[in-house]
Formats: sequence, structure tokens, C-alpha cells
Amino acid sequence: MNAPAYQGIKDFILARIHAGEWGEGDQVPSENELAREFNVARMTVNRALRELTSEQVLTRVQGSGTFVARPKYESTLVAIRSISDEIVARGHRYQAKVLHIGASIADAVLAEEMQVSAGSPIFHSRVLHFENDEPVQLEERWVNPVVAPEYASQDFTNTTPNQYLVRVAPLQRVEYRIEALAADGDTRELLTLDELEPCLVLHRRTWSQSQVASIANLWHPGSRYRFTGHF
Repeated sequence: MNAPAYQGIKDFILARIHAGEWGEGDQVPSENELAREFNVARMTVNRALRELTSEQVLTRVQGSGTFVARPKYESTLVAIRSISDEIVARGHRYQAKVLHIGASIADAVLAEEMQVSAGSPIFHSRVLHFENDEPVQLEERWVNPVVAPEYASQDFTNTTPNQYLVRVAPLQRVEYRIEALAADGDTRELLTLDELEPCLVLHRRTWSQSQVASIANLWHPGSRYRFTGHF
């Protein structure tokens, strides 16, 4: 059974993108041009472009045309995976920059969430994660030293905090929430955000050895990141 005509147009566009002939921001041929090339009605072309737009492959700008969209990097929520593993699995290049790592003191709010006494010593780290040289996640994490006493001495340019914690403090339980939040100036600069661009923030708390092991705030650029899940 032959594929419908609109699917052939979608496949044509996707093939050009995957081959690198059309990159992010490049304009694709107009509906009229594609209709002539494939000898189909404009309605058929319109369906192909609409579907690719809804799939976030293309973006359509009224009065200007249709363009290759900026890719949205995906994170899976069901499985707790290291961001480095996700990036490598996509065939992309991963690197990290450690902004801060060391000892800290739990204030009243953090102590309540970590289920420790206010004033207790904890570890604190900030790591910026890159995909193909582009920052895609700012990770701020607080760690219970009881479950990971060597946390602050790790080189998180070679392994991620998640990979290390999964190894030394096997997960028993995870809870998380996702919010769209405005970033402060420092976060905006680190993630190279546009002035009004929101962040997708994953707040995650993990347990190990029957106690809270870590709390992490993971900040992602809203325009180039999305979360997915499947069961």
C-alpha cells in the first residue's frame, strides 16, 4: 500500500534535515513550491507542514514562511537517567562545567525538606551541563553527607552527580515536580536565555538508606528542552 502524498512530503523534508542540508533556522520551500514539485494540491502540502510543525520539526512564522525549528532536547521522567547518558544516546557530545562544590549548612527550609536538623552540614554543588557545546541544564544539588560522605571530593566533569549517587546510594524512592519559572540573572546568563524566556525546572528529591539522599533543582531552557515519559 502506497504511503499518502503528504507523508512523502514529510519524508522529503525530514531527509534533508537529517542529511544536514537544512539546518536550524533555514527556510524550507513554500507551499506553492512544494505543491509544484510533488504535483499535489496545496492542501496536501499544508497537512505535511502542519504535522511537522506540531511535531516541533518546523516552525511557521506568519508572513515570513516555514523554517527548521530549534531542536528540543528530551529528558525521560520515568527512569532516573544521567543527563550525560541521555545526550550520548542521542549521538551528541556531552561536557560539564563545575561551578561550585563544597560544604554548606541546611537552613530551616532546606532542613525540613531534607529531614535533618536546621544547621546540619550538607554538601552543595552547581554543575552546568552542555549538549554539543550548548548549555541545556543547570543543576543545583544538596546532598546528605550520611549517605554520600565523599560527594564533595568527586570530579563531576568525568561523572555526573546522578551517576555517582546512584552508585554509592542506591535509590529507594523518588519524587519530583515540574514548573515553568523565570530565571534570575545568573541562571539566565549561564543558560544563554533570551530576556523573557522561561525555564522548565525539575525539582527532584531522592531517598536512599531510608533517608533523604539529595534534593536537586534542574533548570532547563524552555525553548530547547522538553520532558517526556512512557510506561
